[in-house]
Amino acid sequence: MPHTTTQERATGAIMGAFIGDALGLGPHWYYNLAELRRDYGDWITTYTDPKPGRYHSGRKAGQLSQSGIILTHMLRSLVENGRYDEADFCRRMDEQLFPFLDGTPMAGPGGYTSQSIRHAWRCRVEQQLPWGKTGGHADTTEAIERTLALAIRYAFQPAELAATVASNTHLTQIDDTVISMTVAYAAVLSMLLQGHALDTALSGKLMQLVKTGKLPFHAVTFTDLQPPRPGDPDPPRAGRFASPDALLTPSYMAQAAVDENIRIEPAWKVSIVYGMPCAIYHQLPAVYYLAARFGDDFESAVLHAVNGGGQNQARAILTGALVGAQVGLAGIPQRFLDGLEDSESLMNLAKNLAVQTDSAITGN
Repeated sequence: MPHTTTQERATGAIMGAFIGDALGLGPHWYYNLAELRRDYGDWITTYTDPKPGRYHSGRKAGQLSQSGIILTHMLRSLVENGRYDEADFCRRMDEQLFPFLDGTPMAGPGGYTSQSIRHAWRCRVEQQLPWGKTGGHADTTEAIERTLALAIRYAFQPAELAATVASNTHLTQIDDTVISMTVAYAAVLSMLLQGHALDTALSGKLMQLVKTGKLPFHAVTFTDLQPPRPGDPDPPRAGRFASPDALLTPSYMAQAAVDENIRIEPAWKVSIVYGMPCAIYHQLPAVYYLAARFGDDFESAVLHAVNGGGQNQARAILTGALVGAQVGLAGIPQRFLDGLEDSESLMNLAKNLAVQTDSAITGN
């Protein structure tokens, strides 16, 4: 990682997310692992077609799901505006996505529309509510799958990162715990883009950002989670998440990945250990574990994410972004780029965003 530039890491993170999305397209949401192996063999190694009647039916190997499509809308908005413009992002959703939805799950670009997007569509199209009144209670990673682009754009500006990610998440998901975990993932990704390792020290570095007021998490403890002194006042809570625990998860997962007495073998079984479902509290521990265990091995990371079944597409998107940030674009096997539909266009978007990220370091 020390020899990889910021632009290479940023480009690797975006392309890693797209690759993870496309890898999960075919084998998405198999909760019966015997059925997954029956349809796709003992080990999925590349992009695959969805089976007839399954999620994303009709799409082809190497194409993006709706999550990937929404991520491209976010990227285009950032690249064309040079910053996060929420009104522009919302306009793109209104004009380029919502006209193609009907409020049902098995419809829309990408072949499937997620819970939070269906809720937002009903609020905007059927109820004619303004953006800001469109968020629902889905406890999933759907916001992370698009705001990871914001984490990359504001990787060196933690206050702006937290504000933009929280605001964009609130458009579709309003649960405070979901928002805090989404912001925490973005903060982790930003640290990897800066060149930090996903290791047992990372959470301490994130907590230091909390102590200096750069990340809006409520915390009463001191360094190394030591207790406050008698008589110390309760830190302010206004505008802050209730707990910093979402920032502590990554280093615990990194510790599990290197502890010789804790073995998850094969690694895809992390989906069983932490759970196959879609909820964010199942997904993120598995993602952090895989990204820490295979921090220098993009292929192993995303393939173990996909082969674990369940909500393997989200697992692969988020793992792909974290490991892509660690290995950089050069660390992603060329075959994954070659098999990704419209790869050149997606690469251009990723590189343009990476230039913005790099420019933010010097303020140019």
